Amino acid sequence: MSQPFETISQHRCFGGTVGFYRHQAASTACAMRFAVFTPPQARAGRVPVLYYLAGLTCTEETFMIKAGAQRVAAELGMMLVAPDTSPRGLNLPGESESWDFGVGAGFYVDATESPWSKHFRMYRYVTQELRELIAAHFPADAARSGIFGHSMGGHGALVLGLRNPDIYRSISAFAPVAAPSQCPWGKKAFGGYLGADHGQWAQYDATQLATAIKDAGRRPPLLVDQGLADQFLAEQLHPHLLEQACQRSGLKLTLRRHEGYDHGYYFISTVMEDHLRHHAQILNR
Repeated sequence: MSQPFETISQHRCFGGTVGFYRHQAASTACAMRFAVFTPPQARAGRVPVLYYLAGLTCTEETFMIKAGAQRVAAELGMMLVAPDTSPRGLNLPGESESWDFGVGAGFYVDATESPWSKHFRMYRYVTQELRELIAAHFPADAARSGIFGHSMGGHGALVLGLRNPDIYRSISAFAPVAAPSQCPWGKKAFGGYLGADHGQWAQYDATQLATAIKDAGRRPPLLVDQGLADQFLAEQLHPHLLEQACQRSGLKLTLRRHEGYDHGYYFISTVMEDHLRHHAQILNR
């Protein structure tokens, strides 16, 4: 039986394999790319799987190239999956006019506004279609799945994780857009993709989701790392609002603030091992 995806390239890495793939996605009605690190332990059976959501302007390659995650993932026996950050090549009006909306800026929502609603359905793509493809065609243990991400992808990881505790057993984020309804990036994205209905916005806002949670004791603990020299911290990220929401609802959050670190992958690679071990401890229980 033929594979439902195309292999673009594969590379040996720490005893495992980094692969880049392309497939026709029904949820986005276009070709989508994704990357997978398969650890050496997968030769003996299914392994825990950790989904990584990247930030604005990034692709499925960014994490695999820059984050420095494969060595520790190989040690821990964890599969890493990184989707692209949006549909591409559709030539929708306005899709490439700015770096924080459209191509490379899917914000992990299911758009409801034209012309985005047919293709920009990243929430559905990540939580359903990609996850089902990975479970069916890679040696991933779907019952041991976690999610993490950076910036826009940190927003996505928090939202997808908080909304789907039956799917994602562990959650963490690097410098996430923690309250998108209250920052320029989020207002632009939500207004464009979701329209004026702020009720729709709330279901994609981690701070609002954390505030509304009633069963906080049954949710996985959140790990968030934030650099204090991050150029986007004051205007766009607002981790203090997520912190306040978690305090109100009783949701367990470890928010670590780091002097001197900015928004980029030098910071992410510095704390990456901590995040991988955080997820492994939960997923291997």
